[in-house]
Amino acid sequence: MGEGERSEQGGGDRMGEGERSEQGGGDRIDVNPLGLHHVTAVASDPQRNVDFYLEVLGLRLIKQTVNFDAPDTYHLYYGDEAGSPGTILTFFPWPGAPRGRHGAGQTTTTSFSIPQSSLGWWKERIAARGVEVLETASRMDEDVLVVADPDGLRIELVAHTGTDPRPPWERGPVPHDHAIRGLYSVTLTEASDERTVDHLTDQLGFRLVGEEGGRARFETGAGGAGARVDVLDRPDAPRGMVAAGTIHHVAWRAPDDDAQLEWRQQIVDLGLDVTAVLDRQYFHSIYFREPGGVLFEIATDGPGFTIDESPEAMGTQLRLPPWLERDRDRIAAALPPLKLPQSGGEGSA
Repeated sequence: MGEGERSEQGGGDRMGEGERSEQGGGDRIDVNPLGLHHVTAVASDPQRNVDFYLEVLGLRLIKQTVNFDAPDTYHLYYGDEAGSPGTILTFFPWPGAPRGRHGAGQTTTTSFSIPQSSLGWWKERIAARGVEVLETASRMDEDVLVVADPDGLRIELVAHTGTDPRPPWERGPVPHDHAIRGLYSVTLTEASDERTVDHLTDQLGFRLVGEEGGRARFETGAGGAGARVDVLDRPDAPRGMVAAGTIHHVAWRAPDDDAQLEWRQQIVDLGLDVTAVLDRQYFHSIYFREPGGVLFEIATDGPGFTIDESPEAMGTQLRLPPWLERDRDRIAAALPPLKLPQSGGEGSA
């Protein structure tokens, strides 16, 4: 079981689904996330995961650490140069983990923003590297390339028509003019979307900005790339199963600890089962399930990823929180070594 779910659910299969929280109340509350903070997924082989996200997608490995709730596995963070909230995709890679099932009650797709003129370049790059292309589409006036990572996780590259001022990672293998700018959106698949939509709009402050083919798009904060969520109404979809190639949870941005505490109390007042504030070293987190079953996190923007290593060295060595340092030798010995490309530095457990 991954971070957040162990504290929240209190037992069960570590990668299985926990019991869904029940929604209580219906009053409007004032929780307004700034946008996406990060997405966390499950993988199998950590080296294969590193190779794909660094060498194919051109992201930066910004942190090598472990799952704080289950330190027998890495927690690998990818993002932009600084590990900015809204650019981060993270993984729990359990070697030998079985393949999960995409379905209802899950975040089923992670989308990244790329420059509008770059989709052709990316099609050539993906084809040259033998990456599985699941779909090419035009969606809400934007072109989309959908690919599968080595574990079958759905990744979208969205040729964003708006302005995305976020700078990319400059020292990776992808040229600046084509590089990923950060997260664009996530997609939730629901057996019935009504309660999820009500939760997003009435209780989390999202705004409906578009509808197309059973897909409803919502924005929060300032909107645009990095602040969007799509909801798919799929009554015939099987129930999703969290394992390799699926998303464990999606995190939304809180500006600071005070806002997070205030939001937590409002979520409690709704009758939702929400965790205590948990120290994730680089941010503070609370977790709860939206009515359709997707695990949500609200994470603070700070303190950030330079709290335990310099900006230049981020991601090159195994970092542990203070409460796990006493077990460093045992933890490191159980983790498979990682070989990193020269562009991102050499490091291992």
